[in-house]
Amino acid sequence: MTYAETLDYLFARLPMYQRVGKAAYKADLSNTHALMEFTGHPERGLKCVHVAGTNGKGSTSHFIASVLQEAGYKVGLHTSPHLKDFRERFRINGVMIPEHIVTRFVEEYRTALEPIDASFFEWGVALAFWWFKQEKVDIAVIETGMGGRLDSTNVITPEVSVITTIGLDHMEFLGNTLEAIAGEKAGIIKPGIAVIIGEADGPVADVFRTKALSVNAPILFVDQSIPLTEKIGLHGDHQQRNARTAKAAIAKLQESHWQINEAAISAGLQKVVENTGLQGRWQQITPNTYIDVAHNADGFQVLLQLLKEYTYDHLHIVLGMVNDKDIAKALAILPKNATYYYCKADIPRGLDGRALQEMALVHGLFGRVYSSVSEAFSAARTIATDQDMIVVTGSVFIVAEVI
Repeated sequence: MTYAETLDYLFARLPMYQRVGKAAYKADLSNTHALMEFTGHPERGLKCVHVAGTNGKGSTSHFIASVLQEAGYKVGLHTSPHLKDFRERFRINGVMIPEHIVTRFVEEYRTALEPIDASFFEWGVALAFWWFKQEKVDIAVIETGMGGRLDSTNVITPEVSVITTIGLDHMEFLGNTLEAIAGEKAGIIKPGIAVIIGEADGPVADVFRTKALSVNAPILFVDQSIPLTEKIGLHGDHQQRNARTAKAAIAKLQESHWQINEAAISAGLQKVVENTGLQGRWQQITPNTYIDVAHNADGFQVLLQLLKEYTYDHLHIVLGMVNDKDIAKALAILPKNATYYYCKADIPRGLDGRALQEMALVHGLFGRVYSSVSEAFSAARTIATDQDMIVVTGSVFIVAEVI
């Protein structure tokens, strides 16, 4: 197969949660264990850092990978979802997996994939681990897809586990309370393996303490009040918190005799975008236009804090969301004095723009509906003056269509 034929096969054959939602979700690890067996158990012996959390896990994963790369290690990085090219999910020292490797993997294992009806994400986890083993990476940073306990990545034994934050997201799968969601994320905590908790207090922190105690795992709660002395390559107080969490994970690796000096930490935090190719985190794409993959209430709260740092005449928000989020809670946070451009991403899970507009009206948000993301973005660029600000947000898939 050509690479294009390979992609066509994968997207047609494998259910992809980012596109179809619940139909692609598998509530156990049986498929992943089968894939590990078929591919020679690449997860065994893989030195890695395992990162879970509601928000911030992607940025934290990239910070950790960037620091390790600056320390001179060959670093695998598996994250999701992707923005433009699904190969973004698989990187070694910032370089995406080559097309011919993807084709080779599919050709070699498609007969094994088909009978077990693996999902797109399960297949991707197998590809990541297999490729990292083939390339003999020194260490890999592995971001969970959803949850932790039943996430396909949860077949590894990491050097250190990391849980960034807990918020109300994916409640259909993970539970309706913060404690229930924390319990699912805590599923990545392994016997005797240290776990770093980025932000948690009260009952949520107790969930993590109880789990860690039950498996004799050392647990560290990051002190987010300590000033960060390094400059970082991502903007916002929330990224400062993610960087502190990443530093705590790096410190734990240093205790385990990984050679990572302060120069590598400083350079890695500052050069995270250049080293890893991270996009979509309050990213400026024109002098007055920013894109951000915020997609839930906690993410929009961070967005509001970022907006306070800027001066502009009027705010224009190109907004689209997926239909399985707590949309009402998220909309209640967004600024009422902005002009909205409602649209639907070109995926089945995308919420119809008209439905989004109707829900937004309840919260005092006003704007027009557009037939596509590109039309909405074009309208915002036409209407906004040079002194205005445009923000594109609400979903990874909305951002992907303008980047």
